[in-house]
Amino acid sequence: MNNPIKNLELILKHWEASVVFYLPNIILGVVIFVVFFFIAKLAKFISFSFYNKTIKKRTDLAHIISSSIYFFFLISGVFLALQVVGLEKILTHILAGAGIIGIIAGFAFKDIASNIFSGLLLKIQNPYKKNDWVEINDNYGFILDVGWITTVIKTVSGQEVFIPNQLIYSNTFKNYSSFHKRRIVLSTGVSYGDDLEHVKAVALDEIKKVDKILPNEDIDFYFTEIGGSSYNFELRFWIKFQKNIDYKEAMSESIIRIKKRFEQENISIAYPVTTLDFGVKGGVNVFDKTIKVSS
Repeated sequence: MNNPIKNLELILKHWEASVVFYLPNIILGVVIFVVFFFIAKLAKFISFSFYNKTIKKRTDLAHIISSSIYFFFLISGVFLALQVVGLEKILTHILAGAGIIGIIAGFAFKDIASNIFSGLLLKIQNPYKKNDWVEINDNYGFILDVGWITTVIKTVSGQEVFIPNQLIYSNTFKNYSSFHKRRIVLSTGVSYGDDLEHVKAVALDEIKKVDKILPNEDIDFYFTEIGGSSYNFELRFWIKFQKNIDYKEAMSESIIRIKKRFEQENISIAYPVTTLDFGVKGGVNVFDKTIKVSS
């Protein structure tokens, strides 16, 4: 029977010999990792400073780029240190296991991963930012937060809506704050008896007096159709836009101004009128003939 004490002594001697043999490689591996660690920190600092100055007002994007550079150098240092120590086989097994786990996790968390990747693209592209007024998936409001998984907006009715980034990136949406201006389209009609040239001149003159109107932008006026009881037109103009109340106040003011001015100029805003014409060609004039109804 083998003596357990002797076996233990043999194991310890083997370990001692292994440590003495691998000690220089271990020390070199630690030195390499420490050097790469400081290189990663320095690269992160330099890249963040550079991109933060280059990409103004995009601190989040500068953080993403600098962090990517940091992890690149850090992981490179780990791989190189393990190879120096002689643990490349362990590294291969770790990578193989990570690949299998990654495949399983990919199926389990594909929606989360897709939202995170879409969030990254949104942060890089930056189609909207906090406090922008947007319309996403029929939800109109302003941005509260742009997260990695969801974008949060507060609607005009006061609710918070959490929208997955994947839906935003794969569909169309509107950003009303991009140009800091918004176009108002006012549609109505005037009666058949009004002078259309006079209507156009009066409407254009009055709409120029709206408080938030942008004076350097064109004001468009078009008669769009001959309706059943009116000549219909559209009046289009641009206003300064920062929040929804700017649009609502300008629309309300323009309607009040048009109504008052039209009343002063004896211009009638049309409303549906039904006219009974008993003398239509081919018809029967009720004043010339008596219609008898028999049962």
